Amino acid sequence: MDHCIVPRWQILKQSLNNLSYPDFMEMSLQDAGAVILDARTKAEYDMGHFDGAINVDYLAPDLPDLLEELDSAKTYFVYCKTSRRSIRICVMLRNMGFKKIYNLKDGLTENRMEMTL
Repeated sequence: MDHCIVPRWQILKQSLNNLSYPDFMEMSLQDAGAVILDARTKAEYDMGHFDGAINVDYLAPDLPDLLEELDSAKTYFVYCKTSRRSIRICVMLRNMGFKKIYNLKDGLTENRMEMTL
């Protein structure tokens, strides 16, 4: 009997606040204290990123330390290329007690974006 196996990252994604690109941009701009986190590598970040985004490379060995330095009272908007890394960072933040976390649904690959260098 064949079962449709749903990848773990998709199950995790369903438990998050996932925003479409327009909603992600609108909400992040409306909250003056919001923080945008780019979960891609430094090389990807350096090729272009959302204005004001902070690079928190999901693959960096010091990622837990970087996340520990964040203020849990703030609102966070997290993105990456496909949303797999941003999903994992959102889950990590949630597990650390952060309440206001938003993930860019489907990442940058599926969305047209306005980024700065």
